[in-house]
Amino acid sequence: MHIHWSNFTPWTSLAGGMLIGLAVAMLILLNGRIAGISGIVGGLLRPDRGDIAWRLAFVAGLVGAPLLYGAVIALPAVTVAAGSGTLIAAGLLVGVGTRYGAGCTSGHGVCGLSRLSLRSAVATATFMAAGFAVVFVLRHLLA
Repeated sequence: MHIHWSNFTPWTSLAGGMLIGLAVAMLILLNGRIAGISGIVGGLLRPDRGDIAWRLAFVAGLVGAPLLYGAVIALPAVTVAAGSGTLIAAGLLVGVGTRYGAGCTSGHGVCGLSRLSLRSAVATATFMAAGFAVVFVLRHLLA
């Protein structure tokens, strides 16, 4: 295993984590909602009356912030070592998993763990273990 030390960015990572924590705290304190991305986007697919504006604003921020950042700072090139079929299959599996798990990494991993939810701890441990297992199988057993 080779570590690219140029990608070790503790201060920007800390700042990003603090911004995520601030956004999550503001959403629950000001809106009474959990910042689970799959639930927020899912709510746009079958919207309740009066429940669309905050969801659209949240998603617009998720999409717009990196675009704005990229307009100011040169972003590194993105390389994905997977084909389109693999990415589509992975996306579908993640979507199905978030439905079965009643939440996603942001809902369970960020919001649920910070609320000391046992259900979120089990869900987070499960999807992390599944991710580790898939990477191990694909990179080491099937490589």
